[in-house]
Amino acid sequence: MSSIKAVKGTRDFYPDSMAFRNWLYAAIRNVSETFGYQEFEAPLIERLELYAAKSGEELVKEQSFVFKDRGGDMVVLRPELTPSLARMIASRSRELTRPIRWWSFGPFWRYERPQRGRSREFFQWNIDLLGVVSPQADAEIVAVIATFFKSLGLSPTQVRIGVNNRRFAESQLESLGIPNSANTDIFRLIDRKEKMDEVAWFEYGRKLNVSQTHLDGIQGKLKEKDVWKNSPELVEFFTACEALDIKEYVDFEPTVIRGLDYYTGTVFEARDADGSERAILGGGRYDNLVGDVGGEPISGVGFAMGDVVIKLVLEKYGHIPELKPSPVDILVTTFDESLQENALTLATEIRNSSFKVEWYPQASRLSRQLKYADKQGIPIVIILGPEEVEASCVTIKDLRGRTQEKVPKDKLFKYLERLLEQQNG
Repeated sequence: MSSIKAVKGTRDFYPDSMAFRNWLYAAIRNVSETFGYQEFEAPLIERLELYAAKSGEELVKEQSFVFKDRGGDMVVLRPELTPSLARMIASRSRELTRPIRWWSFGPFWRYERPQRGRSREFFQWNIDLLGVVSPQADAEIVAVIATFFKSLGLSPTQVRIGVNNRRFAESQLESLGIPNSANTDIFRLIDRKEKMDEVAWFEYGRKLNVSQTHLDGIQGKLKEKDVWKNSPELVEFFTACEALDIKEYVDFEPTVIRGLDYYTGTVFEARDADGSERAILGGGRYDNLVGDVGGEPISGVGFAMGDVVIKLVLEKYGHIPELKPSPVDILVTTFDESLQENALTLATEIRNSSFKVEWYPQASRLSRQLKYADKQGIPIVIILGPEEVEASCVTIKDLRGRTQEKVPKDKLFKYLERLLEQQNG
């Protein structure tokens, strides 16, 4: 029988992969909590109508895993979180203290062609600030992004955050004589500007029935890098970025428009500086979404970041630390079969003193056990042989410092505390 493969576009997370995912999750938690955001979670499956209303036709019809459940309802594996967030806020909007600062990190699914930087199943960080309508609130969300990049060692020369404003973009289109009814198609066209060569982009515009005059006018507007100074909202936003000490990461970028239909104001994307990878993250302000799912109107701003592209960017710039798959710091070896119970008892005593301890479950050559510890990234190995039992001590090997020392059992715990402090400090 041939082996059964994983579903296309999904990933197996072996311990080394989980070590990265947990490290990333810890970094996300740290920066989220630093800004006062509270963790939440929503169901992994939602009713189709939640997305059909506002997420955009392309996301629902082409990119979502949609199916009929056994009760006959049309449901979807969540392709994004903002509609679920809006539904949750709507159901308790009068009870929740505002401003609302929430974050989450969990799995999502999109039915897309798997390729570099994109899989069908992915983990995503979502963070949102609701109940405050101001450019300063938008700037705080962008500051979370910049602070996160700083915490991972990513500098402004390596990553950039491009910012635009959809209201301002609408006014720019209006100045070209483009009717508001065409904005949805025009925004999709602008969203693809950096993803297509010029010939393909103009051809796409003509397929959307955009006149050559309007196409030329749009292209001209997208080249005006200082036009944001005509927008009071963007001027306030960039002033707030200075106060938040993150302006070095942020640029006005008129091609950033975001494809989802519910964005209404500030929008932003983060990319690696040389543009060789897909967008690391994207987000913006949504003023109507909570009201659209049955709650009282409440504005929000937030972003989503998948785990795939950020890993590629971190790898490119060498910012992933050495991560060990084993969660323990200490391995207790089994010297021979006659001392198995002694080793088990010792491992239990050390574990009961709040250390993370693994026991090697069979008597084998000591060299094999040391090699196992080294491969697993376990820094401390404890040997309990006949000589140690007779002398009421243990031999401790520090695999990082390449040292070895006999330690009396009554001084073992303090010695381990001191050794781990030295290794971690």
